[in-house]
Amino acid sequence: MIMSERSNRYAEAFYTLIGAEGNGNEIIDELFRVSRTIEGNEELRLKLADPHLPAALRSQIVEDLLGGKAFPLTTSLVAMVVANERVRELPEIVDRLLERNAAFGDKVIAQVRSAVALSDEQKSRLAEALAKNTGKQVEVVVEVDPSVLGGLVTQIGDTVIDGSVRQRLSQLRESF
Repeated sequence: MIMSERSNRYAEAFYTLIGAEGNGNEIIDELFRVSRTIEGNEELRLKLADPHLPAALRSQIVEDLLGGKAFPLTTSLVAMVVANERVRELPEIVDRLLERNAAFGDKVIAQVRSAVALSDEQKSRLAEALAKNTGKQVEVVVEVDPSVLGGLVTQIGDTVIDGSVRQRLSQLRESF
């Protein structure tokens, strides 16, 4: 419960800071991808969460990884979370941020896993198709996940649409 309240406070602060930027959705997308990358890389997560390493060194790791590749605000927000020893909470903070961002517009967030990165045109077409189904504006956040093999796995709230090759292969196996 405490972690959830803390994550909400961080998300509120992030939302306020990001609101001052002209490229808020891009920063939120970067935060999503960074949080999922850290969550999926145990070695990196353990290094960034190691309380025996000075906060400055952990922040420097973030700067080395993201500096020049991400918006400065993205880098600063991740470095702050790492310095405050909250890196394990980053995925929850970003999830709360996504929810907050969606709540202030009549839109929903579609978390999409794909074996390859999607072009802006593909994301746009997917958002349009999902908008027709949900009746709401849809913001697509893509996570590259090679285990999908091909196709897409889309999650909007509690609804999961699994159009992945892996799922189709599994269904074929079951039918034999």
